[in-house]
Amino acid sequence: MNIEVLKSKIHRVSVTDANLDYVGSIEIDANLLEAANMIEGEKVAVVNINNGERFETYVIKGQKGSGVITLNGPSARRVQKGDIILIISYATMDFEEAKTFKPWVIFPDERTNQLISK
Repeated sequence: MNIEVLKSKIHRVSVTDANLDYVGSIEIDANLLEAANMIEGEKVAVVNINNGERFETYVIKGQKGSGVITLNGPSARRVQKGDIILIISYATMDFEEAKTFKPWVIFPDERTNQLISK
């Protein structure tokens, strides 16, 4: 049996822009993508802390170190610049494998969208 489980999560980042006149997607700083083990084109769920909206889109890799979190296309209607969001991806795996799987969860500085050193 296969189940869907949390694979990666970028917890609490600030939306830096919302661009309605674009095909669609979410642009994410490449540093955050690497730390969360996400890739360009990956399907993600976006949860807006400010208004409760939850929707799906796909990832576009942004410039490293830019802190960019831009929602494009129709998704731009569900956020405002400055909103705090969660970005989540899931993976399908064998039930037994899922019992020991450890997801990548990162907690960037939500004001700058930069990784916090531990």
